[in-house]
Amino acid sequence: MSDALRPVLADLHLPSPEATAAFAARLSDRLGPGDVLCLSGDLGAGKTHFARALIQHRQRQAEDVPSPTFTLVQTYDLPQGDVWHADLYRLSDPWEVAELGLLDAFDTALCLVEWPDRLGPDLPDRALWVSLRMLPGQDDARHLTLSSLCPGLWAGRLDGLGLT
Repeated sequence: MSDALRPVLADLHLPSPEATAAFAARLSDRLGPGDVLCLSGDLGAGKTHFARALIQHRQRQAEDVPSPTFTLVQTYDLPQGDVWHADLYRLSDPWEVAELGLLDAFDTALCLVEWPDRLGPDLPDRALWVSLRMLPGQDDARHLTLSSLCPGLWAGRLDGLGLT
């Protein structure tokens, strides 16, 4: 789905990887089972960095959070509920998503999905899109945009996160 069709909830300048990780941690505290985050952006934009920071914030003791680029899905059984981290870059057809079990996880786990466009029609409307964009001349800075087809679902939950 085109970014233009999703209402923008917030835009944020993140000047460093540490600022990106800190925002992911703050957002993590407002998420739970049944929430779907669509992480979008070009290669190197920071999708995996964002997901890793969010997952590690939820762990009692921060453990290694590998990229699911080759495994396609990594799952974490955490005290606040299961977290599924998917990287769909290597999928060639949306029907492959069903084989991963991801569609069922959308209802029972917190799901972080990199390359969500590969989901095709299986993408839940309730998803929160976290779009990361590199900034020219600013190697470590990122521009983050939050958007959703269900802005009412997210607006109150995003209050107090330091968004502009």
